[in-house]
Amino acid sequence: MKRIALLLIGISIMFVGCNTDDDGMDMEIAVPVSVQEIKPQPMEEYVATTGTAVASEEAALVSELSGYYRVLNNKATGKPFMLGDEVAKGQVIIEVSDPEYSNNVKIESQKLNLEISESEFNKQRSLYDKGGVTLRELRNSEVAYINAKYAYENACLQMDKMRIKAPFDGRIIDLPYYTKGVRVSSATPLVTIMNYRQLILETQLPAKEMGRVEAGQDIRVMNYTNIEDTLVGRITQVSPAVDKNTRTFKAMMIINNPQWILRPGMFVKAEIIVAREDSALVIPKDVILSKQRGKTVFIIEKGAAQQRVIRTGLENPKQVQVLRGVEANERLVIKGFETLRRGSKVKIVR
Repeated sequence: MKRIALLLIGISIMFVGCNTDDDGMDMEIAVPVSVQEIKPQPMEEYVATTGTAVASEEAALVSELSGYYRVLNNKATGKPFMLGDEVAKGQVIIEVSDPEYSNNVKIESQKLNLEISESEFNKQRSLYDKGGVTLRELRNSEVAYINAKYAYENACLQMDKMRIKAPFDGRIIDLPYYTKGVRVSSATPLVTIMNYRQLILETQLPAKEMGRVEAGQDIRVMNYTNIEDTLVGRITQVSPAVDKNTRTFKAMMIINNPQWILRPGMFVKAEIIVAREDSALVIPKDVILSKQRGKTVFIIEKGAAQQRVIRTGLENPKQVQVLRGVEANERLVIKGFETLRRGSKVKIVR
């Protein structure tokens, strides 16, 4: 009887153990994942490139004659002009004076001669209308007036050589120091002005992008040292030829820089926007898996992972537009998808 009892106890223990193993096989561990709800949003496809930005305008001004050097005061600061000062087109920055030169120009006498000649010409024209002078006399007075006008304008041009003016709006980037009143010779470098409210970027693009990059396309520009400041611009010129050695083609861009954020000589990154959608289903590029069936992603439905084959449209280094395979408001797995399979139970975590 003892032996029979022990045998029955052993069979019971084996039966309980088998049931426990079956239950464990039926239990599946939920995979922790993070999800993102798919929402329509703007989408851009762009071509990235790099290059060195240069000023749109630059002028190194020199003295056209010898004379005594003097830097004028900047009305905006109340101090003599210095490096970094903004200047307006036509603003006088430096004077190079020479009394002997001024006397030779004789601008005051030229001005007075012009006034006299103009008055005489007007008088002769009035008399001619009344028959008081001949046509020859009228023409002679007109020639005298024209010559006087040219002489005065030439004198003004000669006097302008003594004033160093800004040829455009910009900033002073170089101002060699000379003692006030020292005599400088002609062709002496005096000041360099640069306008970089607009910058020029020349870049080389891969031949495969030809046909996608065109003049007039918008661009975004960032500097690697200050990525938060993003400027805008546009493509202005595109070469129709590919360099046979580098297999690239040239493109020229203009960058709007109204706050002087970018400086000439900075190395920048540019994104050329070649396509744009105002409303598209957009997902992160790194969640897409390449399978035999094509590109796939995981969507969460009723607490389980479902694998979807998708067809894509526009894309950039970070995002992809989905044309088919997912719907708006579905939950896309963005973390933890690497170990999922179709029907995997999931636990959504942040």
